[in-house]
Amino acid sequence: YIYIRIKTYKEVVITAPYLTPQEKIDKFLNKKEKWIRKYIEYFKKKEQNNIQKLKSGDSIYYLGKEYKLKIKVSKEEKVILDDRYITLYITQNSYKIKYNVLYKWYTQKARELFYQLIDDYQKIVQKEITKVRIKSMKTRWGSCNYTKGYINLNLELIKKPKCAIEYVIFHELTHLIYPNHSKQFYSYISKHMPDWQERNKKLN
Repeated sequence: YIYIRIKTYKEVVITAPYLTPQEKIDKFLNKKEKWIRKYIEYFKKKEQNNIQKLKSGDSIYYLGKEYKLKIKVSKEEKVILDDRYITLYITQNSYKIKYNVLYKWYTQKARELFYQLIDDYQKIVQKEITKVRIKSMKTRWGSCNYTKGYINLNLELIKKPKCAIEYVIFHELTHLIYPNHSKQFYSYISKHMPDWQERNKKLN
């Protein structure tokens, strides 16, 4: 098979078996030209829209609290948090740099808090965890591979209240005992976290 991946409006990647003739690849590209151009245009517009994001005055969230964003051009890249503002110090006022600086800061904060909470709730479930991954996920707050002992947590959780983060972490750790959503699963959670339903609501 020949595959096409469009990563950005500047990058189109073609994957083909090693000995595929060039003329076959060219023919395939010609056939898909309209489709490729459609998505190149989509990514171009998306990039243009991104330029308008992450500007001073925008509202952003950290641990369930709303902050106003400040952007300052500086010789170093860092994030400073105070009672009302999250200030991004950046070397150049581009969306990519702003996003990367904020992403690194969120990731650092997530690692500090999530690992601490995992340690706390692991003492309750008393099951071994072999790997923890913090990453952006589109459709879920967390997941658990109980056979391998893997826990995945959505980076977006760092924007939610701490009590809600605790629920997601305890929920996923409980899957190491009950790899389903059975009555026993929710009975166990209710026993150790009676207000889990209120915490769950705060995720939304």
